[in-house]
Amino acid sequence: MNNVTHDVIIVGGGPAGLTAAIYTSRERLDTLLLEKGLCGGLPATTDLIENYPGFPQGIKGMDLMNKIKEQALRFGTNVIEFKEVKRIAPAGEKIKVQTDEEQYTAHAVIVASGSTPKKLNIPGEEEYQGKGVSYCVTCDGPLYADKDVAVIGCGNSGLQEGEALLKHVKSITFIEFLPHMTAEKILQERLQESEKTRFLLNHMLTSINGDTQVNSVTVKNRQTGEEEQIKVSGVFIYAGFSPKSKLLEGIVELDSSGYIKANENMETSLPGIYVAGDVRSKKVRQIDSACADATIAAISARDYIRELA
Repeated sequence: MNNVTHDVIIVGGGPAGLTAAIYTSRERLDTLLLEKGLCGGLPATTDLIENYPGFPQGIKGMDLMNKIKEQALRFGTNVIEFKEVKRIAPAGEKIKVQTDEEQYTAHAVIVASGSTPKKLNIPGEEEYQGKGVSYCVTCDGPLYADKDVAVIGCGNSGLQEGEALLKHVKSITFIEFLPHMTAEKILQERLQESEKTRFLLNHMLTSINGDTQVNSVTVKNRQTGEEEQIKVSGVFIYAGFSPKSKLLEGIVELDSSGYIKANENMETSLPGIYVAGDVRSKKVRQIDSACADATIAAISARDYIRELA
């Protein structure tokens, strides 16, 4: 048991967590940030980020996140990496944060634990992440200008992102496990009208292949069993995302998909607990929107702590 009660504990060291730390630390609040692995979150796995303001030539994901971390450290944030939070719960007027080894307490907690793309768990998926395998067209689509790519999944996400990809790529092969598309009809019509698209319904992606980068995928016709190898330079996977919200199950209100509900002040259903970034129930999940959430959460937490004094 850690006997120190911090002003603020931030859970997660991605864009939201680190941005929140910058703001709370500048307010001279005793801020502890706990990160499961290394700080950076999903953006740190992206080779080049071209849509974050202030970097007209783009910036490597790890470089961007290191800069944000350095800024938080400069203002006095205590960052502890490789410290996974297992549970968050009220403890009287304070909030307790439980890891495997220790229990921490704070007056306010900002949850910025993020979400993880659902994985297909096929050969090549992990090996080529950031080397042709992507889960974000907005982040990586322009990198595949005039190249052939594959999009996995014909739900709304797959087709919406595929539509954005059409501005950049030479062609898209859509691969769908089901014998039909589940996306809205208008999206299906738009994509089917393009000469750049090909649809393989009732097909299963069995492997992602390459050398130093992705150069092909192998798919299997689920009806005939026939396999086909398709040459592509990139694979965009849209099997959905899973929020890292188990640490708050039964404590605050979640939506039907497990994302944490919050109001415009980033306040959850339990006073003293705030949320920011991809783990929050919302429509848009981008680096800059995560930072915006975090700014609001940090200011809200500051005001809450002032009221406690």
